[in-house]
Amino acid sequence: MKTTTCTLALLSCLLFDGSAWAHAHLRAEVPAADGTVGTAPTALSLTFSEGLEIKLSGATLKGSDGKAASTGAPSLSPSDDKLMMVPITGQLGAGVYTVEWHALAKDGHTTHGTYKFTVGH
Repeated sequence: MKTTTCTLALLSCLLFDGSAWAHAHLRAEVPAADGTVGTAPTALSLTFSEGLEIKLSGATLKGSDGKAASTGAPSLSPSDDKLMMVPITGQLGAGVYTVEWHALAKDGHTTHGTYKFTVGH
């Protein structure tokens, strides 16, 4: 009986380790969510809890009028596969902007979300 209990406990640990429930959650962003910047940013930096598959991850930037701002292709930091960088190629004026992001973690789970920031006058 004791051997069976130990075996079941070991199998549970192997089958239900933390990686089975991993998702790429947004942990930090620049510009910061709900923050105000004095100068228009030239890139978005999004840090996730898990490594990303960059070919299926990305972000869009929209102004308060709902129109998309010009951005370049997302890339990963060469030293951190959890850090997605998205260049902003167009000029941003003062106003509120919405970042819409989607991420595919290396474990195959997808997540998405939005946040806003303001470019000051």
